[in-house]
Amino acid sequence: MAYLASLYLVSLLWAMAGTSTHTERSPCLVPLEQQSVVNGIQLLMESSVTSSAFPNPSILIAMNLAGAYNTKAQELLTVKLMASDAADLSIGQLALTIMALTSSCRDTENQVSILRKQMENWAPSSLNGPASSFYGPSLAILALCQKNPEPTLPIAARFAKALLANTSPFNVDTGAVAALALTCMYSKIPVGSEEGYRGLFGQVLKDIVENLSLRIADDGIIGDVYSTGLAMQALSVTPEQPSKEWNCQKTLDALLKAVKQGKFRNPMSIAQVLPSLKGKTYLDVPLVSCIPDNGVPTTLPSHASPVPTSASNITVTYTINNQLRGVELLFNVTLDVSVKGGSVLLVVLQEAQRKNSMFRFETTMTSWGLVVSSINDIAENANHKTYWQFLSGKTPLSEGVADYVPFNHEHITANFTQY
Repeated sequence: MAYLASLYLVSLLWAMAGTSTHTERSPCLVPLEQQSVVNGIQLLMESSVTSSAFPNPSILIAMNLAGAYNTKAQELLTVKLMASDAADLSIGQLALTIMALTSSCRDTENQVSILRKQMENWAPSSLNGPASSFYGPSLAILALCQKNPEPTLPIAARFAKALLANTSPFNVDTGAVAALALTCMYSKIPVGSEEGYRGLFGQVLKDIVENLSLRIADDGIIGDVYSTGLAMQALSVTPEQPSKEWNCQKTLDALLKAVKQGKFRNPMSIAQVLPSLKGKTYLDVPLVSCIPDNGVPTTLPSHASPVPTSASNITVTYTINNQLRGVELLFNVTLDVSVKGGSVLLVVLQEAQRKNSMFRFETTMTSWGLVVSSINDIAENANHKTYWQFLSGKTPLSEGVADYVPFNHEHITANFTQY
């Protein structure tokens, strides 16, 4: 009882101070003799930043939290994100961009204003919509909390109530980011605010960490190896802890083993796990030390890798296929589209949609980037265990991520399938 009373007093003092303090436990650290393994995947991630690559805010966040080795790539990515148009970004992408620029000491007032308005109008599509649909809004609550928490309280409360009401199967990535967002809000409830906020956020956090604990395998992996980094962040800072004790060191050892096995080659997967391997979380974004903008050029730096001039158009044969029984709309349709070699999958989808409205699609923000959730009005359904999978021949493409990894495939098939 004395411990619980002390914990409550500490939480109350945080709220009275209105600071960014959060519950943080002694981190499990990568042994010195294995630091080179972590440094190796960081260098691999940083090498993906070029003037022709998609500007990925998750990578800049990871670089800033870990301490960038390639400062030229860091500056290039910062400049490209500063130039991005908020109107072209999803809620999750905009939130990540705000956090990336915040960790680079750049002004985000305009982007924050746009994100706040979007979240004021946000509502879940249904009570049983896929849990992954909360991923982008979770990032938005986290970004808004870090910039101006008090006016975010009612938005966060509405978000938390929607999470409680959702009946879809639990998603580790979404749960982890939602826990980070609500931990931020929980630690910044100002004096005089309705005490109900604390009870609401605490209840949702308790439910999330219990669900996370149910996904901890015997070897320490949480969900899967790619979700574990985000889950580690959440479990290391939340004011609520699961009834089943979490062995942080065991989880860390399992991640290091996966890194050595070469499972982290995709830059997005590295960006997702790197903060945890460096003992950081997304709650550390506002605490990054950096030099404020002192005349950083508004155009791309001269040392940046030049945009390739040799890239020529390629013709991609794109097929959408749904033959699942029990789904009303059956189809198998093929279309040829012309795109630049090295384009990302999203470009192919956009060009196909422009040419033929039957190829219309929708995306969902995830920790890996934009994942296609619907094609031709057929949507993924977690309850039915159905989803869209993209293939080149028989090889899956980038886990379905549409907006990041370049490719030069001549044939793409999108199959509506079941797992």
